Amino acid sequence: MKKLRLCDTTLRDGEQAAGVSFTRAEKLNIARMLSECGVEQAEVGIPAMGRKEQEDIAELAALNLPMKLMTWNRAVPGDIDKARETGVAWSHISIPVSAVQLQGKLGLTPAEGLNKLLRACEYGLRQGMTVSVGMEDSSRASLPFLAELIRTLHKEGVRWFRYADTVSAHHPGQMAERIAALLGEVPGDIELEVHCHNDFGLAAAVTLSGIAAGATWASTTVAGIGERTGNAAMEEVALAWRCLYGGETTVRAELLKPLADYVIAASGRNVGDAKPVVGRLAFTHESGIHVDGLMKDPATYQMLPPGDVGREHCFVLGKHSGTAGVEHALRLLGAQADGTESARLLERVRDYAERQKANVPEPLLLEWLEEDRLSQKDAV
Repeated sequence: MKKLRLCDTTLRDGEQAAGVSFTRAEKLNIARMLSECGVEQAEVGIPAMGRKEQEDIAELAALNLPMKLMTWNRAVPGDIDKARETGVAWSHISIPVSAVQLQGKLGLTPAEGLNKLLRACEYGLRQGMTVSVGMEDSSRASLPFLAELIRTLHKEGVRWFRYADTVSAHHPGQMAERIAALLGEVPGDIELEVHCHNDFGLAAAVTLSGIAAGATWASTTVAGIGERTGNAAMEEVALAWRCLYGGETTVRAELLKPLADYVIAASGRNVGDAKPVVGRLAFTHESGIHVDGLMKDPATYQMLPPGDVGREHCFVLGKHSGTAGVEHALRLLGAQADGTESARLLERVRDYAERQKANVPEPLLLEWLEEDRLSQKDAV
């Protein structure tokens, strides 16, 4: 299975999430952490937004990271001029490619849109820039038009194209069919990127299906932050590719949690305790059946070993716990209980969990064990 390549857009599309605004220091730290984590390419901002954004991007370029940087630009020569001034030599030029967006946003026919894009790409290439093309709303565009666009720009020297599922119009099967069909109609040396949004909670799945169908690059954001309901989450895509598809990735899994923690804190958002891979509860177990199985053999209830991402299993006591969980918790606290003691403690655990709607604090379990032994001694 091929190696998954990541183009992370946390610093562009991720920051477009409602209410998110990274400071320059946060952007620099995020870029460093992305690079250390093994991300090969990052989209780092929109120069046309103004002087401050341009200065931020210039500071990112000055880091001289091994990770390649690109800026996002409209198909307008003025945008490309601003991009070049930042010192980032890679200009990603985007234009709508569906009839509904071309007409609704720009008032253009497909032919006019292609001509506008062609002129912008030619301009960028004349400036000595590396140019890639973003096909906004690809999932609702005509496949013959996408193929024509790619063939036309390929003749000019463009090799990287972004297939964007901008409004989450694809399910995984559709993405696979479209990517396979498109690649069959264009030159074989292009690099196709898939960029998916998460309106139906399928961004990671749709991204993975596109990669499996032949796309080269996955566009992601850390923890899936992004416009509306977000983008494909880098940690989900990278680890699913490794664990479920048997593929390779450059991502250093053990660095994903600190990276996600930093981005989430800087974004001021809450992505949820149960967020896959990086959420607080991602490796937390309460169910007695699960806890018992995991203690006997970790493979019974896991595909992704928590140690791979620098984490550990956490067993908590609640309504669905069993005696194995009680005994395990006591051992961690330096105590032991026999079978009958564990059974009585389990009754108290379940009663507490139902009344308090919470897990049992470990110190309280020790108190209960002492109380139980005193009561049994008095009864004798």
